[in-house]
Amino acid sequence: MAPHPQQPQPSLLNRLTTLDKHLSLTLYTLTSSILPHSLLKLLEFLGDGRLFFPLILSTLAISSQLLPIYPFLVNLLIGSVLDLILIGSIKHIVQRPRPVYNKNMSLVFDVDHWSFPSGHSSRVCFIAGLVCLSDVGIVYLVYDFEMLKIGVCVWAGVTSISRVLLGRHYVFDVVVGACLGVFEAVAVICFLNYEKLASVWADGLSKKYKFWTTAKVWVLFGKNNWRMPDYALLYAK
Repeated sequence: MAPHPQQPQPSLLNRLTTLDKHLSLTLYTLTSSILPHSLLKLLEFLGDGRLFFPLILSTLAISSQLLPIYPFLVNLLIGSVLDLILIGSIKHIVQRPRPVYNKNMSLVFDVDHWSFPSGHSSRVCFIAGLVCLSDVGIVYLVYDFEMLKIGVCVWAGVTSISRVLLGRHYVFDVVVGACLGVFEAVAVICFLNYEKLASVWADGLSKKYKFWTTAKVWVLFGKNNWRMPDYALLYAK
């Protein structure tokens, strides 16, 4: 009797995916009869981009640029746009289906059909990271800024976990989404900061203005064969 051919061992990625699905289903099953569904839906609503984008834009529209919190609001908008681009692109590339037990979910874009990574997790963790890294501005609005940091981080963590308990995502989707959110916060603070961008923009305009002013002075004195005064030469330098 010929021996049965040995079946190939599943790859590491397949084993991790199976473990991820099993863990996610276990958490969903254990908590579905314990946690109130309305609470999980509330967390989903509070972390929805359809709430945050209009809220950020309307707040910016009625805020003065002189307010201490204005740079934070602009950074929040910049990071939200960055988050939308990153999450949408990754979902479109990976196209991991959502859990089969995901029910009653409102889909806005085509990429919302895909599960990896979690957009809610990246969004709330970005907001939490930005709050923790942006002391100036928010500190004027709250009495205890440290408690605000703790509260926002707890909200981000609970919202991220709720994505698994609600059946919207697998555990790995949430973990990667949270890491992306923190990365976005660091990127905004270090590279896309409103105050830094505004400073670069203002410096560029100043150099252009100085160049054209100097050029006009040279043309004026050159046409009339005048000697440029010393103060004009100093300005041209």
